[in-house]
Amino acid sequence: MRLGVLDVGSNTVHFLVVDAHPGARPLPAYSHKAELRLAELLDESGAISDHGVERLVATVLEALQVAEDKGVEDVLPFATSAVREATNSEDVLRRVAEQTGVELRVLSGQDEARLTFLAARRWLGWSAGRLLVLDIGGGSLEIAYGLDEDPDAAASLPLGAGRLTTGDLPGDPPDAEDVRALRRRVRAEIARVVHEFTRYGTPDHVVGTSKTFKQLARIAGAARSAEGLYVQRELTRKKLEEWVPRLATMTAAERAVLPGVSEGRSKQLLAGALVAEAAMDLFGVETLDICPWALREGVILRRLDHLPPPSAAV
Repeated sequence: MRLGVLDVGSNTVHFLVVDAHPGARPLPAYSHKAELRLAELLDESGAISDHGVERLVATVLEALQVAEDKGVEDVLPFATSAVREATNSEDVLRRVAEQTGVELRVLSGQDEARLTFLAARRWLGWSAGRLLVLDIGGGSLEIAYGLDEDPDAAASLPLGAGRLTTGDLPGDPPDAEDVRALRRRVRAEIARVVHEFTRYGTPDHVVGTSKTFKQLARIAGAARSAEGLYVQRELTRKKLEEWVPRLATMTAAERAVLPGVSEGRSKQLLAGALVAEAAMDLFGVETLDICPWALREGVILRRLDHLPPPSAAV
């Protein structure tokens, strides 16, 4: 069947069309993105502004038109931290439902971590052993660890690259003291949850998902996305530690010309790098692999798990 996944994130609203059925790898057929940056469209009370809601409604309607044009049979709509944590979350969901007919499912941070872990497990397979999965989004950092498809431990921290950039790194380039203060805060927040994971033992495999890890790996020398999904890509802590101070002195425009870095995400790359460096350091990770599957794929896989298997040929 042809499925459409509508992902309302803190940075981007992404509508991904895939061809999928139980027991098979979901095959991307079409991708439609709009950079709304909902996390930056909050008023002083923490509510998504009327303008932000109007833009969200318009984008959802665009996605529905794409779904119709591409022959999508079922749409899986969900929202993450930007909508989840907005003080007017219920009103936003109501207005989207009334004006588009789409009822967004708001994922908890634990849901995000668990579904991302499922995607990484399916991509890497059982031979990867005990997995530690790190995912830096626009609004939050997800961490999950386990041996099976459902992790033994999962956590979500308010350490997304977009959120931290807006709240803690206003300058371009940012003030050095602001960078040091954010570094201290990020490490203190991650350190509070490290024991929840390390008590299960040392992971056999560590992976990073999300655009932030992909861009950091690319500027550190990993293969271009044009070389395909199956090329192994990794990020070492040593390379990351070399890049963090360089990123801290760059403007957003200077970061945007680095290999693999998009103009829309260049401003928040430093905050993402500080989170990635802290997580790798505090969890004792020297090298992590980049997994091309993440939350959207996890949502698709969970949906497919609940479909009946194809009828056997007679």
